Amino acid sequence: MKKPHILIVEARFYTDIADELALGAIEAIEKAGATYERLDVPGAFELPGAIEFAITGAPNKYDGYLALGCVIRGETTHYDYVCEEAARGLQDIVLRHKAAVGFGVLTVENDDQAWARAKRDKKNKGGEVAHAVLRMVELRRHFNIG
Repeated sequence: MKKPHILIVEARFYTDIADELALGAIEAIEKAGATYERLDVPGAFELPGAIEFAITGAPNKYDGYLALGCVIRGETTHYDYVCEEAARGLQDIVLRHKAAVGFGVLTVENDDQAWARAKRDKKNKGGEVAHAVLRMVELRRHFNIG
């Protein structure tokens, strides 16, 4: 069976946090023997669009998609819209395309919470979400989807 090939789509609004999430994901993907490509977008709101472009523009190139990013609450309701629409957009892709998508968007109140979740020696959400998408790739294969 061929190794899973994962597209990591990174929201780069908080570059240092994005880098740490990506490092955790890459370590997990490589440890599992899978391969990956990286693609960056400006922020979390753009994650679903980029994955939709990849699915429709390069069908069957990737076995799974990993959406990474961070949204930190500010003083306005912008946070709520970005978080909800990013999550909804990614879930819509999962259901419409029967795609394996890992949701690695941190939705936090402050910088300290973001780092506690992103750091590889703490919660390592990048690695955790990479494991989740690899498991969903396995399930797709088990059910002969794709």
